[in-house]
Amino acid sequence: MSPATQRIGNTFKTFALLAALTGLLLVFGQVVGGSNGLIIFAAIAVIFNFAAYWFSGPMALKMSRAQPVSEQEAPELHEMIATLSARAGIPKPGVYMTPAEQPNAFATGRNPKHAAVAVTSGIMQALPRRELEGVIAHELAHIKNRDILIASVAAMVAGAISAIVNVLQFQMLFGGGDDDDSPLGFIGTIAAMILAPLAAVVIQMAISRQREYVADATGAEILGDPNPLADALVRLHRGTEVVPMQVNQAAAPLYIVNPLGSFGRKMSGLFSTHPPMEERVGRLRAMAAYSHRA
Repeated sequence: MSPATQRIGNTFKTFALLAALTGLLLVFGQVVGGSNGLIIFAAIAVIFNFAAYWFSGPMALKMSRAQPVSEQEAPELHEMIATLSARAGIPKPGVYMTPAEQPNAFATGRNPKHAAVAVTSGIMQALPRRELEGVIAHELAHIKNRDILIASVAAMVAGAISAIVNVLQFQMLFGGGDDDDSPLGFIGTIAAMILAPLAAVVIQMAISRQREYVADATGAEILGDPNPLADALVRLHRGTEVVPMQVNQAAAPLYIVNPLGSFGRKMSGLFSTHPPMEERVGRLRAMAAYSHRA
């Protein structure tokens, strides 16, 4: 898939996600409050669509408690990101760090001019320089491929759906499910509470696992060697087991490896936005072997 085709596909997916959320909010508004709820949730949908585009990146950083770090605080990290960004042909993104001890990283933003790379404090101690370069190259690949927006929007959408479930629970607690204006009443509210988390899973699945494969390959090209990234993935994969991390499940797909550890891997297959680690590493090793033969 060419970079241009990749960008067009990601743009389509982003608008599809926003359209799906709009429809979901309208349906839930009808279930919760009938015609009045429909009007209220229609207004919420308009506001959310605007906010999802402009603020999904900052929200992703806030969800992970990431803070900007200056060149004085992390000179080697800044130098690494600047060098690899130049190789990738993109502007240097903002540099952030989260307090998490688990070694991990993610990229977010709405486009290459408004992007950020966030690393955990744990990754700075866990990886040697060359492997850390592989991870940074992978995250810069997400920015270069313009798929950071769809991931950030999806995380925000999933978070919104969780909030909707809380609203429905509050509605039931105070007897709102018996509202005569609601066409489905109590049964509809119960159904919405069950279906909302499933809808969140579907939205997370909308982030194709191919996104990670493409970022691995592009990152290897940026670095000029697939092996450091492959080695880093193996080390990070083990790190999720040794060092657990409390992370909003909606934001988990943003990270280079699933931060939820064994729980996340139990959700592998159709319900995982992260490809199997063995497959990712295998593809990178195959790239290295092909380059060596060439």
